[in-house]
Amino acid sequence: MTASAKGSREISVGESGLGPYGQIIVAGRHVLAADEAESLGGRDTGPDPYELVMSGLGACTAMTMRMYAERKQWPLVRSSVQVRHSKVAGADGKPLDRFERVITLEGDLSEEQRQRLLEIANKCPVHQTLSHGSDIQTSLA
Repeated sequence: MTASAKGSREISVGESGLGPYGQIIVAGRHVLAADEAESLGGRDTGPDPYELVMSGLGACTAMTMRMYAERKQWPLVRSSVQVRHSKVAGADGKPLDRFERVITLEGDLSEEQRQRLLEIANKCPVHQTLSHGSDIQTSLA
C-alpha cells in the first residue's frame, strides 16, 4: 500500500485466530481487537466494526471540542459523547446510516460557549468524513 495522499495513515488488520471473525488491529504502536457478537457467530472478543466507527466519531468529537475549548481558554471540565448507529430509509428510499450523538459538557460554560462547542463538534474530521462520504479503493496484494 502506498501512502501518497496528504495526511495519510495506515493500519493493519488480520485474523486473530479467536473464532471465525476475530481480528487484531495494529495502529501504530496500539493493538486492538475486533469481532462480531456471539449472536452473529463471533466470540465477542472486541468491538464490532460499527462500534469501532462509532468510537472514532465519539473520540474525535470530544477531542475536537477539547482542543477548541483549550485554545479559547474556556472552563470545559469534562465532555462525554454517546453515539448511536441505526439504519434508516433515506429520501430516495435506500438505506442510510444514521449516527446520533448526545454530548454532555461539564464546566461553568455560558450558553453561548455551549452552543459554539456544539457547532465545533460538527467540524471534527471523522464527522466530516462520514457526512461527506469517502472514496474507497481496493486491490489485491
